[in-house]
Amino acid sequence: MGKMSRVNHEHDVEAWRPPSHPPPPPLPEPWCSWLVPLIFLACVALFIHSMYFNDCPSHIDQPEKCFMYPQLGKFSFQPMLRDLGGLDRRLIVENGQKWRLLSCLWLHAGVIHLVANMLSLLLTGFRLEQEFGFLRIGVLYVFSGLGGSLLSCLHQDQAKPTISVGASGALFGLLGSMLSELITNWTIYANKCVALTCLLFIIALNLALGFLPNVDNSAHIGGFLAGFFLGFLVLVRPQYGYVSKKHIPAGYDVKKKKTKYKLYQHALCLIALLILIAGYAVGMIKLYKGERVENILLSKLN
Repeated sequence: MGKMSRVNHEHDVEAWRPPSHPPPPPLPEPWCSWLVPLIFLACVALFIHSMYFNDCPSHIDQPEKCFMYPQLGKFSFQPMLRDLGGLDRRLIVENGQKWRLLSCLWLHAGVIHLVANMLSLLLTGFRLEQEFGFLRIGVLYVFSGLGGSLLSCLHQDQAKPTISVGASGALFGLLGSMLSELITNWTIYANKCVALTCLLFIIALNLALGFLPNVDNSAHIGGFLAGFFLGFLVLVRPQYGYVSKKHIPAGYDVKKKKTKYKLYQHALCLIALLILIAGYAVGMIKLYKGERVENILLSKLN
């Protein structure tokens, strides 16, 4: 009898196993990308519309005032871009047309301009929307474009009014968000240094192209900075090793469970939020006070 009990006890000890580590949570399903194609179609449709009502030289007395008239001739259409919503600081400040800060994102100054921006949109936007969804990418796109438009306006010379158009500011915002996403989600990347090096090279190359003639690099820089700080807010992922409660098996010591986000992720999020609020607020104030970005920087240095 005692022998039998001992055998059963040994069998129970052998049968008992400590709770295994929780299995990794299932990978999230990729989002269906529809916002990026919609932006693509909107930009193409508006470009066709602007070209249909083009022929700038025939509408004004001084054809040389048309955008890139010596190079494009009949196909230069700065006045049409102004009428359709191009970025014009004077009209924004004096006529109260604030909507131009966003409407300019959907217009383009030529076929090459359109093709280059749409290729960039498809290459970066599709992946980001599939990973993070349309809402986050929509917020990134709009507010990055706003940041680019704001810095572009501050850089414009009121004595020589110019028209600025294009989705470049918003697209540079997507690039900037990819960099901040890599930084804030550092623990989940395998080849961190390789990914960072490749991304920095792509960013540097695109910024260098902004120094070509007739390119509004201030919009690129403003969009990039806005997207970079926005990425810390909207593209944060749970840290490596985090497991949701619904995936933890019974008997597992919950005390050993990792927190969803690391402390540095919370810190970066807070710092980025404060910088964005201050940046947009100061930019709008300076814009309506009629100050240029060069004057602002000089006043800070003196």
